[in-house]
Amino acid sequence: MSEPARTYNQEHVPRKYVQGRRRVSVYISWSYPGEANRDVTEMDNRYSTMTEVRRVLWPDYELPRFADPLMFQQGIAGSLELFFWAWVRFQQVIRETTGHEVPVFQRVDQAGFRLPLDERVLADADTLLVFGLDHMVTEQEASPEEIEAVRNFLEREGTCLIIGPHHDVGASPEMQERTMEYAHHGDALVPRQQRFGRYTRSLMRGLGIPVENRHGLRPAVMKESRRIAPLTVMRELDTRGWLAGVTNFNFHQHLPHYAVTDEATKAVHVLARQPIDTSRPHPFTLAGNQEFNALVWMPPGGDRGGDVLVADSTVFSTLFGHDESLERFWRNIATAH
Repeated sequence: MSEPARTYNQEHVPRKYVQGRRRVSVYISWSYPGEANRDVTEMDNRYSTMTEVRRVLWPDYELPRFADPLMFQQGIAGSLELFFWAWVRFQQVIRETTGHEVPVFQRVDQAGFRLPLDERVLADADTLLVFGLDHMVTEQEASPEEIEAVRNFLEREGTCLIIGPHHDVGASPEMQERTMEYAHHGDALVPRQQRFGRYTRSLMRGLGIPVENRHGLRPAVMKESRRIAPLTVMRELDTRGWLAGVTNFNFHQHLPHYAVTDEATKAVHVLARQPIDTSRPHPFTLAGNQEFNALVWMPPGGDRGGDVLVADSTVFSTLFGHDESLERFWRNIATAH
C-alpha cells in the first residue's frame, strides 16, 4: 500500500474534546529560516548541511530520496527535514492511541509564518510538547504573553507540558574543556560549541520550573552493542506511571543533563537517570557523576492543575532508533489521566 498523501501550509483545524482521548500537539521553538540560513562557513552553533550528514554517515543517506538534489534539500534545510521524518512514528503511535492527529507547529515555519505559543496552539491541546531545538544565537525567547498563555494552559486540570531544551555543548570558554566534550560524545557532526534552548529556558524561568539543560553526554550502551543502557528509574516516585513498562529511551550521542537548580524544592522529582559512557572523560564525569537526569517531573501544585515533564526531544524521535520500551513511554503520556 502506498503512503498517504501529505499536506503542507494549511491552517490548523481544532480538534474537539473527547473524554479519555488526549489531544497531543508539538511546538518547535526554532525559526526554521533562522536555522536554515545560517552561514555554513561558521564552525559553531549551526546544524549540519545534508551534504555533511551524507559524508560523515556514508553510506546511510545515499538513497535517492536523500541524496538526489531533485528529491531532497542538500543544505541545512535538508538536515532540519530529517527531524520531521523522524517524528512520524511518534505521530502515528499517538494517533493510534488517541484517535487524534498530532499537529506540529513551528515558531517560524518554512514559509515564514510566525506563530507565537498562544491560544491558537493551546486551546485544543491536552498535552503539549515543546521541543527546544533553537540555537541560542538565533535569539528565540518566550514573551511575557507566551509565558502567561502557557501558565493559563497549565491551570486547566489534566493538562501536561512536556518541555525539552536540547543539549548545551561547549558552554565553557576554555578550549581544552570543549575539546574534551567533543572527544567524549564522538559525533563529528556536532561542532565544538552547539548551544540550544534559549526559548525553552526562558519559558521555564517564566513558569518557575527550576530545571536547566547542561552538557551533551554520551549514554552508556549494553555490552558489545549500540543498545542504550537501561535507565535508573525511581519507581517509588513515579506515582502516575509515566514510566510503567519502560526500561530505556533511545541512544543519542549527546544528551542533556537536566539539572535541578533549586535543590531545596520538593516540587521536582527526578524520575529517571541515564548511565553515562565513562570510557572517555567529560568534566561532568570527572566531577564524580556517572548518570545524568533524563526525565524530571513536576506534579500539579498550587494554581497549576497540569503536570510538567522535562525530557529531550530525541526521546520522541526515531532518527537514532527506537524500540518497544520507547513506544510504551509514548503511549503512557498519551493515556495519562
